[in-house]
Amino acid sequence: MYKNDGITRRYSEGFKLKVLAELSSGKYNKSELGRFYGINRTTLNKWIEQYDRKDLMNTRILVETNDEIGRIKALQKEVEQLKSLLLKKDLDKLVVDSYLEVAAKNMGYKNVDELKKNLNIKPS
Repeated sequence: MYKNDGITRRYSEGFKLKVLAELSSGKYNKSELGRFYGINRTTLNKWIEQYDRKDLMNTRILVETNDEIGRIKALQKEVEQLKSLLLKKDLDKLVVDSYLEVAAKNMGYKNVDELKKNLNIKPS
């Protein structure tokens, strides 16, 4: 396994390309090459990015069934509906608060809390 022994290592372009060529041949994976040459897998990933060899990067494939896809779409739709309802509720509260401010002003109260206190309305 790779061990950081405090030595700074610099690798030549040729060496990097040789290691990437061995990786692309498919005979060895990143872990095996890392152990063989004493290179950390993250170093190999940096070389892959440096030389734009995206074909050597690990790929993740997501496999979903139709039931899972349908369930995800239904949940996304529900989330959108809930966001819409929450927005409507927030707007309704804003309107009610505005009405109370106008009513308190017109009735001669100092603020909305004083109006609520006199009308026995619980403060929100």
